[in-house]
Amino acid sequence: MKHRYNSSEAPKAIGPYSQAIGANGMLFCSGQIGMDPLTGNLVGDDVSSQCHQVMKNIKAILNEASCGFHNVVKTTIFIADMNDFGIVNEIYGSYFNEPYPARETVAVKTLPKQALVEITVTALLP
Repeated sequence: MKHRYNSSEAPKAIGPYSQAIGANGMLFCSGQIGMDPLTGNLVGDDVSSQCHQVMKNIKAILNEASCGFHNVVKTTIFIADMNDFGIVNEIYGSYFNEPYPARETVAVKTLPKQALVEITVTALLP
């Protein structure tokens, strides 16, 4: 059985996908970019402001499912420039406590809306 989670505090899906799906005690969140949920625009042209918005968007979706960052078990980070890894890593890390989720970070050629960072998470449902 699947359950869809949608938060009005995170950007609406811009394609044929859901913000998050819960199934078998797990929450699978679609990748989030630094898009303002009210305007649909990226929050800035720097990786720092976009990464903070990504984490705010993820938090809103987790909250919709009665979860928090402590429920996250796996993440994937996509960045447009591996030179931004240090900045992204610092911001990302400030949202988590030990034990940290499993993670991979991948540099990609382009992201939706020319975003600089995208993060997806998988969490345990309470």
